[in-house]
Amino acid sequence: MGGVSSSAAEFRAGFACFVGRPNVGKSTLMNALVGAKVAITSSKPQTTRRAIRGIVNRPAAQLVIVDTPGLHRPRTLLGERLDSLVLSTLTEVDVIGFCVPANEEIGKGDRFIAEKLAAVKKTPVVAVVTKCDLASREQVASRLLDVSRLADFAEIVPVSARSGEQLDVLGDLLIERLPHSPPLYMDGQLTDEPEQVLVGELIREAALEGVRDELPHSIAVVVEEMTPREGRDDLLDVYAHMFVERPSQKAIVIGPKGARLKDVGTRARKQIEALLGTHVYLDLRIKVAKDWQRDPKQLRRLGFYD
Repeated sequence: MGGVSSSAAEFRAGFACFVGRPNVGKSTLMNALVGAKVAITSSKPQTTRRAIRGIVNRPAAQLVIVDTPGLHRPRTLLGERLDSLVLSTLTEVDVIGFCVPANEEIGKGDRFIAEKLAAVKKTPVVAVVTKCDLASREQVASRLLDVSRLADFAEIVPVSARSGEQLDVLGDLLIERLPHSPPLYMDGQLTDEPEQVLVGELIREAALEGVRDELPHSIAVVVEEMTPREGRDDLLDVYAHMFVERPSQKAIVIGPKGARLKDVGTRARKQIEALLGTHVYLDLRIKVAKDWQRDPKQLRRLGFYD
């Protein structure tokens, strides 16, 4: 796996982050590099709400990837906090991956982010042209040229997280820009996210599938409790609340005769069992937290801090 000496003195370890507008494939790309699902993915924009860390372990390097929410012009207090999270992350990493999809034209959002990155003087930026499996060769070539005109990037690399094309190359380019350092996490660790946070994210991912476009931003999930069933070492009881902003949204998530909620619970439970390696009983309740995206007190309660 590419060009880094394996002697202890030459070991590299550090942080990279992927930035880009919503829905350009940042989370899918991180999962592909890590080799496991540590961030949820969805076709819905702005699915990512936290700076999730995924850990890529190689014989001579440890690359910690910080997956950030998509940068956008915020319309709610939640949106402002997510943008603030992204911008603060940019100053704390060793290298930045700026993601632009191969199958879409460069737009205002990409230029907006390129301007933000130009202000981060000391951190190298690698431009990553994503979703190359969804574009023709001509489209990929055109996008690479377009990206080269946006700014003076340290590198520009086309990749496909789905097919694996050029993933090792991207990994090498990011690792080359890390400092010499011993590992930052235990060997084999893939994320530093608490299990309860990962479980909550898997429930939210299941809830996002098939809902109306305006609903995803209104859904939040809090896992209240995870405990082994008494007398059973093969069963975990998970108690979680899904929050929406209005009673009408609650009705959408529940669905006719509870069918949608039951489907969400079934799909989430399977993903949680795959993550934790044990049977799971999922108790999922829905609550209305009126306009929580705009309420500082409720944002803090749901884990979105200043």
